[in-house]
Amino acid sequence: MLNVRWAVLCLVALGCGGRRAPLPCDAASADCVALTIPRGATLSTAIDSLSAHDLIGRQFLFSLYARVRGLGRDLKSGTYAFRQGTRWSDIIDALKLGRGALVRFTVREGLRIVEIADLASQELGVPRDSFLAAVHDTAILEKLGAPPETETLEGYLYPTTYTIQPHPTARQLVQAMTDEFRSHWSTAWDARLDSLHLSRHQLVTLASIIESEVRYAPDRTYVSAVYHNRLDRGMMLQADPTVIYAMGARPRRVYEKNLLIRSPYNTYLHPGLPPGPISQPDSASIDAALYPAPSPYIYFVAQPDGKHIFSASYAEHLAAIREVKEQVSEIRSAIPRHPER
Repeated sequence: MLNVRWAVLCLVALGCGGRRAPLPCDAASADCVALTIPRGATLSTAIDSLSAHDLIGRQFLFSLYARVRGLGRDLKSGTYAFRQGTRWSDIIDALKLGRGALVRFTVREGLRIVEIADLASQELGVPRDSFLAAVHDTAILEKLGAPPETETLEGYLYPTTYTIQPHPTARQLVQAMTDEFRSHWSTAWDARLDSLHLSRHQLVTLASIIESEVRYAPDRTYVSAVYHNRLDRGMMLQADPTVIYAMGARPRRVYEKNLLIRSPYNTYLHPGLPPGPISQPDSASIDAALYPAPSPYIYFVAQPDGKHIFSASYAEHLAAIREVKEQVSEIRSAIPRHPER
């Protein structure tokens, strides 16, 4: 009699899976649920998590079915994404084989497209050339409202940690990153753009310069103020990060000769904003570009610790430069010198 009951329970469990859904699914999709099975987790812990995410009902039946299928001893840790209503057999297969386990891909703030292409190649196996081709997608640029002459998605590949399927195509990755940009864009920012008389593309361009310039977060709104004040006065932006972008490399320092490089991105030679963004700004830098600090500053110089000294006059700026040079000299003199051997 007991064996019959067990058999019935197994048959019921087998029939409780619901509709079949393909695996894996994208954690960013609205109809997908992502959950993490920690390393060393027990079957009971995994079942509790599945139940908490409404991916299974009747935990006892699922537990019985899972044990019959051998999931208890073969449970693979990782982050998974399932659609609601996925069959139990598909869930168990995924957890047994690690099939559908998602991967994390982190893009930090301030990276350029070419640097993200290298990262995607190294960590996700996305061919570099394919990624660099995908960022020229005119359909995505049009959806973002970028000007027709915009060539790439520089500035619109939102910097964050993505939980995605392993081995995505270049287009899938680019689409996920631009979708993330759109999801972070606040509708309140559009009204602010009108008051600043800037397009979104111009705003993202300014935010990317701020992102590339600032190491100490509280300085963001003040650096933004300097650039806004310079634009309002018709001054050159003279932003070193735009010169570095024009150089196509990241030198340890910018020399005076570099300021003469011929490029529309060189804000020492061309007035106003450059043609487009020079890196990927996050929401904090976009917000700083939209809401600069109310200040008269038009100059700043970076200190060795990454913080800036801001000045409202050129005389103050020269004094700040002298102060920074003194700081650098003190640091160098404090470094012990080893005699030659």
